[in-house]
Amino acid sequence: MDFLPLFFDIKGKSVLLVGAGEIALRKARLLSRAGACIDVCALEVDDAVKLMCEQSGGKLSVGDWFELKPSLDDYSLVIAATDNSALNEALSAECHERKLPVNVVDKPELCSVITPAIVDRSPLLIAAASGGQAPVLARKVKRMLDSSFPGAYGNLAKFASRFRSRVKDAIPDMEQRRRFWERCLDGDISEKVLAGNEQAAEKLMQEALAEPNADEGGEVYLVGAGPGDPDLLTFKALRLMQKAEVVLYDRLVSQPILDMVRKDADFVYVGKERSDHAVPQKKINELLLEHAQKGKRVLRLKGGDPFIFGRGAEEIELLSEHGVPFQVVPGITAASGCASYAGIPLTHRDCSQSVRFITGHVKDGVLDFRWKEFVEDSQTLVFYMGLTGLPKICEQLIKHGKDPRTPAALVERGTQPTQRVHVGCLENLQQIVESEEVHAPTLLIIGEVVSLQEKLHWYKPEC
Repeated sequence: MDFLPLFFDIKGKSVLLVGAGEIALRKARLLSRAGACIDVCALEVDDAVKLMCEQSGGKLSVGDWFELKPSLDDYSLVIAATDNSALNEALSAECHERKLPVNVVDKPELCSVITPAIVDRSPLLIAAASGGQAPVLARKVKRMLDSSFPGAYGNLAKFASRFRSRVKDAIPDMEQRRRFWERCLDGDISEKVLAGNEQAAEKLMQEALAEPNADEGGEVYLVGAGPGDPDLLTFKALRLMQKAEVVLYDRLVSQPILDMVRKDADFVYVGKERSDHAVPQKKINELLLEHAQKGKRVLRLKGGDPFIFGRGAEEIELLSEHGVPFQVVPGITAASGCASYAGIPLTHRDCSQSVRFITGHVKDGVLDFRWKEFVEDSQTLVFYMGLTGLPKICEQLIKHGKDPRTPAALVERGTQPTQRVHVGCLENLQQIVESEEVHAPTLLIIGEVVSLQEKLHWYKPEC
Protein backbone atom coordinates (compact mmCIF):
# COMPACT_ATOMS: atom_id res chain seq x y z
CA MET A 1 0.00 0.00 0.00
CA ASP A 2 1.23 3.49 -0.85
CA PHE A 3 -1.15 5.03 1.71
CA LEU A 4 -2.74 3.66 4.87
CA PRO A 5 -6.53 4.16 4.66
CA LEU A 6 -7.78 6.10 7.69
CA PHE A 7 -10.86 8.17 8.45
CA PHE A 8 -10.00 11.61 9.84
CA ASP A 9 -12.24 13.39 12.40
CA ILE A 10 -11.99 17.10 11.55
CA LYS A 11 -15.32 18.17 13.03
CA GLY A 12 -14.84 21.66 14.47
CA LYS A 13 -11.11 21.67 13.61
CA SER A 14 -9.37 24.30 11.50
CA VAL A 15 -8.35 23.34 7.98
CA LEU A 16 -6.43 25.58 5.57
CA LEU A 17 -7.58 25.50 1.95
CA VAL A 18 -5.13 27.25 -0.39
CA GLY A 19 -6.81 28.11 -3.68
CA ALA A 20 -10.41 28.96 -4.45
CA GLY A 21 -11.21 27.76 -7.95
CA GLU A 22 -13.37 24.88 -9.16
CA ILE A 23 -11.15 22.17 -7.64
CA ALA A 24 -10.97 24.06 -4.35
CA LEU A 25 -14.77 24.26 -4.37
CA ARG A 26 -15.02 20.46 -4.52
CA LYS A 27 -12.61 20.19 -1.59
CA ALA A 28 -14.53 22.85 0.34
CA ARG A 29 -17.77 20.91 -0.08
CA LEU A 30 -16.08 17.77 1.24
CA LEU A 31 -14.63 19.65 4.23
CA SER A 32 -17.99 21.28 4.92
CA ARG A 33 -19.76 17.90 5.01
CA ALA A 34 -17.17 16.69 7.50
CA GLY A 35 -17.84 19.69 9.78
CA ALA A 36 -14.46 21.41 9.43
CA CYS A 37 -13.76 25.09 10.11
CA ILE A 38 -12.43 26.18 6.69
CA ASP A 39 -9.85 28.95 6.34
CA VAL A 40 -9.25 29.98 2.72
CA CYS A 41 -6.19 31.68 1.24
CA ALA A 42 -6.27 32.60 -2.47
CA LEU A 43 -5.61 35.38 -4.98
CA GLU A 44 -9.24 35.28 -6.14
CA VAL A 45 -12.11 33.61 -4.33
CA ASP A 46 -15.14 31.88 -5.85
CA ASP A 47 -18.39 33.09 -4.25
CA ALA A 48 -19.42 29.54 -3.32
CA VAL A 49 -16.06 28.91 -1.61
CA LYS A 50 -16.37 32.22 0.22
CA LEU A 51 -19.84 31.26 1.46
CA MET A 52 -18.67 27.88 2.75
CA CYS A 53 -15.74 29.52 4.47
CA GLU A 54 -18.06 31.96 6.26
CA GLN A 55 -20.66 29.34 7.16
CA SER A 56 -18.01 27.08 8.67
CA GLY A 57 -16.72 29.87 10.91
CA GLY A 58 -13.44 30.17 9.04
CA LYS A 59 -11.58 33.24 7.86
CA LEU A 60 -10.80 34.39 4.34
CA SER A 61 -7.38 35.69 3.27
CA VAL A 62 -7.22 37.19 -0.24
CA GLY A 63 -3.75 37.62 -1.68
CA ASP A 64 -0.49 35.89 -2.52
CA TRP A 65 0.31 33.08 -0.07
CA PHE A 66 4.04 33.91 -0.20
CA GLU A 67 3.25 37.49 0.87
CA LEU A 68 0.54 36.69 3.40
CA LYS A 69 2.50 33.71 4.79
CA PRO A 70 -0.23 32.58 7.23
CA SER A 71 0.93 30.59 10.25
CA LEU A 72 0.25 26.87 10.06
CA ASP A 73 0.38 26.33 13.81
CA ASP A 74 -3.35 26.00 14.42
CA TYR A 75 -4.29 23.74 11.51
CA SER A 76 -5.09 20.03 11.59
CA LEU A 77 -4.94 19.67 7.79
CA VAL A 78 -3.75 21.69 4.80
CA ILE A 79 -5.11 21.29 1.26
CA ALA A 80 -3.42 22.94 -1.72
CA ALA A 81 -5.76 23.24 -4.71
CA THR A 82 -3.78 25.56 -7.00
CA ASP A 83 -2.00 25.29 -10.35
CA ASN A 84 1.05 27.13 -8.95
CA SER A 85 3.81 24.50 -8.80
CA ALA A 86 6.15 26.62 -6.70
CA LEU A 87 3.41 27.32 -4.16
CA ASN A 88 2.37 23.67 -4.01
CA GLU A 89 5.94 22.49 -3.46
CA ALA A 90 6.71 25.12 -0.82
CA LEU A 91 3.49 24.42 1.09
CA SER A 92 4.07 20.68 0.94
CA ALA A 93 7.64 21.03 2.19
CA GLU A 94 6.62 23.20 5.14
CA CYS A 95 3.83 20.82 6.12
CA HIS A 96 6.12 17.80 5.92
CA GLU A 97 8.66 19.59 8.09
CA ARG A 98 5.97 20.24 10.70
CA LYS A 99 4.52 16.70 10.31
CA LEU A 100 1.24 18.39 9.41
CA PRO A 101 -1.05 16.37 7.11
CA VAL A 102 -1.10 17.90 3.64
CA ASN A 103 -2.94 17.12 0.43
CA VAL A 104 -1.81 18.66 -2.86
CA VAL A 105 -4.44 18.06 -5.53
CA ASP A 106 -3.23 15.84 -8.39
CA LYS A 107 0.31 15.69 -6.94
CA PRO A 108 0.52 12.46 -4.91
CA GLU A 109 4.30 12.81 -4.56
CA LEU A 110 3.71 16.01 -2.54
CA CYS A 111 0.99 14.52 -0.34
CA SER A 112 1.13 12.92 3.08
CA VAL A 113 -2.63 12.28 2.88
CA ILE A 114 -5.02 11.87 -0.04
CA THR A 115 -8.75 12.38 -0.36
CA PRO A 116 -10.50 9.29 -1.74
CA ALA A 117 -13.68 8.98 -3.75
CA ILE A 118 -16.39 8.55 -1.10
CA VAL A 119 -19.67 6.69 -0.94
CA ASP A 120 -21.51 8.47 1.87
CA ARG A 121 -24.11 6.40 3.69
CA SER A 122 -23.51 8.15 6.99
CA PRO A 123 -22.61 6.91 9.47
CA LEU A 124 -21.38 4.25 7.02
CA LEU A 125 -18.60 5.55 4.77
CA ILE A 126 -16.93 3.67 1.91
CA ALA A 127 -13.81 5.11 0.33
CA ALA A 128 -11.99 4.19 -2.89
CA ALA A 129 -8.54 5.51 -3.69
CA SER A 130 -5.70 4.82 -6.13
CA GLY A 131 -2.94 6.52 -4.17
CA GLY A 132 -3.32 9.47 -6.52
CA GLN A 133 -2.19 7.34 -9.48
CA ALA A 134 -5.54 6.85 -11.24
CA PRO A 135 -8.23 9.17 -9.81
CA VAL A 136 -10.64 8.53 -12.68
CA LEU A 137 -10.49 4.79 -11.92
CA ALA A 138 -11.14 5.50 -8.23
CA ARG A 139 -14.21 7.52 -9.20
CA LYS A 140 -15.39 4.68 -11.43
CA VAL A 141 -15.08 2.26 -8.51
CA LYS A 142 -16.98 4.77 -6.39
CA ARG A 143 -19.85 4.76 -8.91
CA MET A 144 -19.91 0.96 -8.84
CA LEU A 145 -20.06 1.00 -5.04
CA ASP A 146 -22.75 3.68 -5.14
CA SER A 147 -25.02 1.38 -7.13
CA SER A 148 -24.29 -1.58 -4.82
CA PHE A 149 -25.15 0.09 -1.51
CA PRO A 150 -28.64 1.67 -1.29
CA GLY A 151 -29.10 4.78 0.82
CA ALA A 152 -30.84 2.65 3.43
CA TYR A 153 -27.47 1.23 4.47
CA GLY A 154 -27.05 4.40 6.52
CA ASN A 155 -30.24 3.50 8.40
CA LEU A 156 -28.87 0.00 8.98
CA ALA A 157 -25.70 1.44 10.50
CA LYS A 158 -27.76 3.70 12.80
CA PHE A 159 -29.96 0.76 13.79
CA ALA A 160 -26.92 -1.32 14.71
CA SER A 161 -25.51 1.60 16.70
CA ARG A 162 -28.65 1.76 18.86
CA PHE A 163 -28.19 -1.85 19.93
CA ARG A 164 -24.42 -1.84 20.24
CA SER A 165 -24.17 -1.41 24.02
CA ARG A 166 -26.99 -3.88 24.70
CA VAL A 167 -25.34 -6.52 22.53
CA LYS A 168 -22.02 -5.90 24.27
CA ASP A 169 -23.63 -6.41 27.68
CA ALA A 170 -25.47 -9.55 26.56
CA ILE A 171 -22.43 -11.11 24.83
CA PRO A 172 -19.18 -10.27 26.67
CA ASP A 173 -17.01 -12.50 24.47
CA MET A 174 -15.75 -10.43 21.53
CA GLU A 175 -15.64 -13.30 19.00
CA GLN A 176 -19.15 -14.51 19.86
CA ARG A 177 -20.36 -10.91 19.66
CA ARG A 178 -18.90 -10.53 16.19
CA ARG A 179 -20.61 -13.70 15.01
CA PHE A 180 -23.90 -12.50 16.50
CA TRP A 181 -23.67 -9.26 14.55
CA GLU A 182 -22.80 -11.13 11.35
CA ARG A 183 -25.92 -13.29 11.72
CA CYS A 184 -28.05 -10.20 12.31
CA LEU A 185 -26.63 -8.22 9.42
CA ASP A 186 -26.80 -11.17 7.01
CA GLY A 187 -30.37 -12.16 7.82
CA ASP A 188 -33.96 -10.99 8.27
CA ILE A 189 -33.11 -8.16 10.67
CA SER A 190 -31.01 -6.45 8.02
CA GLU A 191 -33.66 -7.01 5.35
CA LYS A 192 -36.36 -5.43 7.52
CA VAL A 193 -34.29 -2.31 8.14
CA LEU A 194 -33.36 -1.94 4.48
CA ALA A 195 -37.06 -2.29 3.60
CA GLY A 196 -37.92 0.51 6.03
CA ASN A 197 -39.66 -1.68 8.59
CA GLU A 198 -37.54 -0.92 11.67
CA GLN A 199 -40.36 -1.87 14.05
CA ALA A 200 -40.27 -5.46 12.79
CA ALA A 201 -36.46 -5.38 12.84
CA GLU A 202 -36.45 -4.33 16.51
CA LYS A 203 -38.78 -7.20 17.40
CA LEU A 204 -36.46 -9.68 15.67
CA MET A 205 -33.48 -8.12 17.42
CA GLN A 206 -35.14 -8.57 20.82
CA GLU A 207 -35.75 -12.23 20.02
CA ALA A 208 -32.15 -12.69 18.89
CA LEU A 209 -30.84 -11.12 22.11
CA ALA A 210 -32.96 -13.54 24.15
CA GLU A 211 -30.86 -16.41 22.67
CA PRO A 212 -27.58 -14.72 21.68
CA ASN A 213 -25.56 -17.92 21.37
CA ALA A 214 -27.91 -19.79 19.07
CA ASP A 215 -26.43 -21.30 15.93
CA GLU A 216 -22.88 -21.43 17.30
CA GLY A 217 -21.92 -24.70 15.62
CA GLY A 218 -18.81 -24.96 13.48
CA GLU A 219 -18.72 -25.66 9.77
CA VAL A 220 -16.07 -26.37 7.14
CA TYR A 221 -15.95 -24.79 3.69
CA LEU A 222 -13.95 -26.87 1.21
CA VAL A 223 -13.29 -24.29 -1.51
CA GLY A 224 -11.53 -24.63 -4.84
CA ALA A 225 -9.35 -21.56 -5.44
CA GLY A 226 -8.73 -22.31 -9.12
CA PRO A 227 -5.32 -22.26 -10.83
CA GLY A 228 -4.18 -18.82 -9.62
CA ASP A 229 -6.01 -15.92 -11.28
CA PRO A 230 -8.33 -14.47 -8.57
CA ASP A 231 -10.83 -13.39 -11.24
CA LEU A 232 -11.63 -17.10 -11.77
CA LEU A 233 -13.07 -17.52 -8.25
CA THR A 234 -16.79 -18.18 -7.98
CA PHE A 235 -19.17 -15.82 -6.17
CA LYS A 236 -19.87 -18.50 -3.59
CA ALA A 237 -16.16 -19.01 -2.96
CA LEU A 238 -15.72 -15.28 -2.31
CA ARG A 239 -18.70 -15.17 0.04
CA LEU A 240 -17.44 -18.07 2.16
CA MET A 241 -13.87 -16.71 2.10
CA GLN A 242 -15.23 -13.60 3.80
CA LYS A 243 -17.05 -15.60 6.49
CA ALA A 244 -14.17 -17.85 7.53
CA GLU A 245 -12.53 -17.55 10.95
CA VAL A 246 -9.78 -20.13 10.37
CA VAL A 247 -8.10 -20.74 6.99
CA LEU A 248 -6.05 -23.80 6.03
CA TYR A 249 -4.34 -23.20 2.70
CA ASP A 250 -1.68 -24.86 0.55
CA ARG A 251 1.11 -23.56 -1.64
CA LEU A 252 -0.98 -23.68 -4.84
CA VAL A 253 -3.19 -20.86 -3.56
CA SER A 254 -1.80 -17.62 -4.99
CA GLN A 255 -1.19 -14.58 -2.81
CA PRO A 256 -3.78 -12.40 -4.63
CA ILE A 257 -6.40 -15.00 -3.71
CA LEU A 258 -5.25 -15.12 -0.07
CA ASP A 259 -5.55 -11.33 -0.03
CA MET A 260 -9.28 -11.72 -0.71
CA VAL A 261 -9.86 -13.81 2.42
CA ARG A 262 -11.23 -12.17 5.54
CA LYS A 263 -8.30 -10.21 7.03
CA ASP A 264 -8.86 -11.09 10.71
CA ALA A 265 -9.00 -14.85 10.12
CA ASP A 266 -6.33 -17.17 11.51
CA PHE A 267 -4.20 -18.46 8.61
CA VAL A 268 -2.60 -21.91 8.81
CA TYR A 269 -0.18 -22.98 6.05
CA VAL A 270 -0.40 -26.72 5.41
CA GLY A 271 1.87 -27.20 2.34
CA LYS A 272 2.18 -29.23 0.20
CA GLU A 273 4.99 -29.81 -2.29
CA ARG A 274 5.66 -33.11 -3.96
CA SER A 275 8.46 -34.08 -1.57
CA ASP A 276 7.77 -31.67 1.27
CA HIS A 277 4.48 -31.91 3.12
CA ALA A 278 4.49 -29.06 5.65
CA VAL A 279 1.60 -30.81 7.41
CA PRO A 280 0.80 -34.51 6.75
CA GLN A 281 -2.58 -35.19 5.16
CA LYS A 282 -3.88 -37.01 8.25
CA LYS A 283 -3.02 -33.98 10.39
CA ILE A 284 -4.83 -31.64 7.98
CA ASN A 285 -7.96 -33.76 8.28
CA GLU A 286 -7.69 -33.64 12.06
CA LEU A 287 -7.15 -29.86 12.11
CA LEU A 288 -10.33 -29.30 10.11
CA LEU A 289 -12.27 -31.44 12.58
CA GLU A 290 -10.64 -29.85 15.63
CA HIS A 291 -11.39 -26.25 14.64
CA ALA A 292 -14.93 -27.04 13.51
CA GLN A 293 -15.71 -28.82 16.80
CA LYS A 294 -14.63 -25.63 18.59
CA GLY A 295 -17.45 -23.83 16.78
CA LYS A 296 -15.27 -22.18 14.15
CA ARG A 297 -16.10 -21.49 10.53
CA VAL A 298 -13.18 -23.19 8.81
CA LEU A 299 -12.09 -22.49 5.23
CA ARG A 300 -10.06 -25.21 3.52
CA LEU A 301 -8.71 -23.33 0.53
CA LYS A 302 -7.21 -25.57 -2.16
CA GLY A 303 -5.67 -24.76 -5.52
CA GLY A 304 -7.73 -25.88 -8.53
CA ASP A 305 -10.77 -28.03 -7.76
CA PRO A 306 -10.86 -29.93 -4.43
CA PHE A 307 -12.28 -33.08 -6.02
CA ILE A 308 -9.80 -33.34 -8.91
CA PHE A 309 -6.45 -34.59 -7.55
CA GLY A 310 -7.04 -32.37 -4.54
CA ARG A 311 -7.68 -34.98 -1.83
CA GLY A 312 -10.86 -33.13 -0.99
CA ALA A 313 -12.82 -36.32 -0.41
CA GLU A 314 -10.23 -37.53 2.11
CA GLU A 315 -10.51 -34.28 4.04
CA ILE A 316 -14.27 -34.31 4.44
CA GLU A 317 -14.63 -38.03 5.17
CA LEU A 318 -13.55 -37.47 8.76
CA LEU A 319 -15.97 -34.54 9.08
CA SER A 320 -18.81 -36.69 7.81
CA GLU A 321 -17.99 -39.45 10.32
CA HIS A 322 -18.23 -36.95 13.20
CA GLY A 323 -21.37 -35.19 11.97
CA VAL A 324 -19.64 -31.86 11.25
CA PRO A 325 -21.47 -29.85 8.56
CA PHE A 326 -19.48 -28.86 5.48
CA GLN A 327 -19.90 -27.29 2.07
CA VAL A 328 -17.91 -28.06 -1.08
CA VAL A 329 -17.36 -25.28 -3.61
CA PRO A 330 -15.87 -26.42 -6.92
CA GLY A 331 -13.09 -24.42 -8.50
CA ILE A 332 -11.74 -24.21 -12.03
CA THR A 333 -9.37 -27.14 -12.27
CA ALA A 334 -5.83 -26.58 -13.55
CA ALA A 335 -6.46 -28.53 -16.77
CA SER A 336 -9.27 -26.23 -17.81
CA GLY A 337 -7.83 -22.96 -16.55
CA CYS A 338 -4.22 -23.43 -17.64
CA ALA A 339 -5.12 -24.85 -21.06
CA SER A 340 -7.48 -21.93 -21.72
CA TYR A 341 -4.88 -19.33 -20.73
CA ALA A 342 -2.27 -21.12 -22.84
CA GLY A 343 -4.53 -21.08 -25.90
CA ILE A 344 -4.86 -24.87 -26.05
CA PRO A 345 -8.39 -26.30 -26.43
CA LEU A 346 -8.60 -29.64 -24.65
CA THR A 347 -10.97 -31.02 -27.26
CA HIS A 348 -11.49 -30.22 -30.94
CA ARG A 349 -13.80 -31.84 -33.46
CA ASP A 350 -10.97 -32.38 -35.95
CA CYS A 351 -8.43 -34.04 -33.71
CA SER A 352 -9.56 -34.79 -30.15
CA GLN A 353 -12.92 -36.17 -29.06
CA SER A 354 -11.96 -36.96 -25.46
CA VAL A 355 -9.62 -35.83 -22.72
CA ARG A 356 -7.94 -37.66 -19.83
CA PHE A 357 -6.88 -36.05 -16.56
CA ILE A 358 -3.92 -37.97 -15.09
CA THR A 359 -1.90 -37.31 -11.96
CA GLY A 360 1.81 -36.89 -12.61
CA HIS A 361 2.64 -38.86 -9.48
CA VAL A 362 0.60 -41.49 -7.66
CA LYS A 363 0.31 -42.46 -4.01
CA ASP A 364 3.46 -44.63 -3.91
CA GLY A 365 5.47 -42.17 -6.03
CA VAL A 366 5.75 -44.53 -9.04
CA LEU A 367 4.40 -43.79 -12.51
CA ASP A 368 2.64 -47.10 -13.17
CA PHE A 369 -0.09 -46.56 -15.75
CA ARG A 370 -1.81 -48.60 -18.43
CA TRP A 371 0.25 -46.80 -21.01
CA LYS A 372 -1.39 -48.47 -24.02
CA GLU A 373 -4.66 -46.70 -23.16
CA PHE A 374 -2.91 -43.36 -23.68
CA VAL A 375 -1.69 -44.06 -27.22
CA GLU A 376 -5.00 -43.37 -29.01
CA ASP A 377 -4.54 -40.26 -31.19
CA SER A 378 -8.07 -38.85 -30.88
CA GLN A 379 -7.67 -37.92 -27.22
CA THR A 380 -5.87 -35.25 -25.21
CA LEU A 381 -3.73 -36.27 -22.24
CA VAL A 382 -3.35 -33.86 -19.33
CA PHE A 383 -0.84 -34.71 -16.62
CA TYR A 384 -1.12 -32.76 -13.40
CA MET A 385 2.19 -32.08 -11.61
CA GLY A 386 4.08 -33.58 -14.54
CA LEU A 387 7.37 -31.67 -14.36
CA THR A 388 9.41 -34.23 -12.42
CA GLY A 389 7.95 -37.18 -14.32
CA LEU A 390 8.23 -35.53 -17.76
CA PRO A 391 11.13 -37.69 -19.06
CA LYS A 392 9.44 -40.90 -17.93
CA ILE A 393 6.06 -39.90 -19.36
CA CYS A 394 7.47 -39.04 -22.80
CA GLU A 395 9.65 -42.16 -22.83
CA GLN A 396 6.81 -44.54 -21.94
CA LEU A 397 4.32 -43.02 -24.38
CA ILE A 398 6.82 -43.38 -27.26
CA LYS A 399 7.74 -46.87 -26.10
CA HIS A 400 4.08 -47.96 -26.19
CA GLY A 401 3.45 -46.63 -29.69
CA LYS A 402 2.76 -42.91 -29.44
CA ASP A 403 4.22 -40.92 -32.37
CA PRO A 404 7.38 -39.13 -31.10
CA ARG A 405 6.27 -36.05 -33.05
CA THR A 406 2.99 -35.76 -31.11
CA PRO A 407 2.68 -32.11 -30.01
CA ALA A 408 3.17 -31.51 -26.29
CA ALA A 409 3.25 -28.45 -24.03
CA LEU A 410 4.26 -27.74 -20.47
CA VAL A 411 2.29 -24.84 -18.95
CA GLU A 412 4.20 -23.22 -16.11
CA ARG A 413 2.28 -21.28 -13.42
CA GLY A 414 -0.80 -21.15 -15.60
CA THR A 415 -3.25 -18.18 -15.42
CA GLN A 416 -0.78 -16.19 -13.31
CA PRO A 417 1.21 -13.10 -14.37
CA THR A 418 4.36 -15.26 -14.52
CA GLN A 419 2.81 -17.89 -16.82
CA ARG A 420 5.08 -19.45 -19.46
CA VAL A 421 4.18 -22.04 -22.10
CA HIS A 422 6.86 -24.42 -23.39
CA VAL A 423 5.80 -26.10 -26.64
CA GLY A 424 7.44 -28.99 -28.45
CA CYS A 425 6.71 -32.66 -29.07
CA LEU A 426 7.22 -35.90 -27.16
CA GLU A 427 10.74 -36.43 -28.43
CA ASN A 428 12.10 -32.93 -27.65
CA LEU A 429 9.96 -31.34 -24.92
CA GLN A 430 12.32 -32.50 -22.19
CA GLN A 431 15.26 -30.81 -23.94
CA ILE A 432 13.26 -27.59 -24.33
CA VAL A 433 12.36 -27.58 -20.64
CA GLU A 434 15.95 -28.31 -19.61
CA SER A 435 17.11 -25.19 -21.43
CA GLU A 436 14.71 -23.05 -19.38
CA GLU A 437 14.45 -22.38 -15.65
CA VAL A 438 11.06 -23.98 -15.06
CA HIS A 439 9.22 -23.80 -11.74
CA ALA A 440 6.17 -25.65 -10.42
CA PRO A 441 3.26 -25.72 -10.56
CA THR A 442 3.15 -27.08 -14.08
CA LEU A 443 0.64 -28.84 -16.29
CA LEU A 444 1.60 -31.18 -19.14
CA ILE A 445 -0.70 -31.33 -22.19
CA ILE A 446 -0.14 -33.93 -24.93
CA GLY A 447 -2.11 -34.25 -28.17
CA GLU A 448 -2.80 -32.69 -31.56
CA VAL A 449 -4.70 -29.83 -29.88
CA VAL A 450 -1.34 -28.40 -28.78
CA SER A 451 -0.61 -27.57 -32.44
CA LEU A 452 -3.35 -24.90 -32.22
CA GLN A 453 -1.53 -23.00 -29.48
CA GLU A 454 0.40 -20.70 -31.79
CA LYS A 455 -2.81 -19.57 -33.48
CA LEU A 456 -5.09 -19.39 -30.42
CA HIS A 457 -2.88 -18.06 -27.61
CA TRP A 458 -4.31 -14.83 -26.27
CA TYR A 459 -2.98 -14.40 -22.73
CA LYS A 460 0.28 -12.44 -22.83
CA PRO A 461 1.49 -11.87 -19.27
CA GLU A 462 4.52 -9.75 -18.51
CA CYS A 463 7.06 -12.30 -17.36
